[in-house]
Amino acid sequence: MDKEFWSSFSHDPRDEQFRSMRASDQDRATVEQALTEAYADGRLDREELDERTEQVTRSRTLGELVPVVADLVPSTSASTGRGLAYATSGEIHEKAVEKYRSDRREAVFGFLFATLVTTVIWFLTTGPGHFPWPAFVALGTGINVAKTVSRKQDIVRSHERRLEKKRAKELGQPWTPNDKASE
Repeated sequence: MDKEFWSSFSHDPRDEQFRSMRASDQDRATVEQALTEAYADGRLDREELDERTEQVTRSRTLGELVPVVADLVPSTSASTGRGLAYATSGEIHEKAVEKYRSDRREAVFGFLFATLVTTVIWFLTTGPGHFPWPAFVALGTGINVAKTVSRKQDIVRSHERRLEKKRAKELGQPWTPNDKASE
């Protein structure tokens, strides 16, 4: 996660030359996503999540975002420069599971965001007593969440195959799916 996490910023906030640069909304969203994942994993309690989220909201520069996640995301990768070429099967599996968690998080946040926005619009424009059309939005985005959760193994296997193919390419070898991944 650490390499993908830091590359998600407009500029690397760990780099001294960018620490005083203004943070974008996307930079803040990246940190908030890491905080939410840490909360979901049980690495933060609700109070810590709220406190850190407030810090992120108040942050103006990239440098102010680094301390918020310093104890949650390594600032350097143990496999710096290695890429996937030397990744073990276990590391590839872990990366695939990490990607699945990201997919699941995106599906849940998409559901929550779309449902909340449409419900607020419905409430402000028509209100109770009228047909609750946001239920259709909730149903549609809820189906995506259910599909993502129910297909976990298939999605993880798909990510593993993609990473194995990428590893073979880095090694300059032809890619052939192994029997376990293609079952």
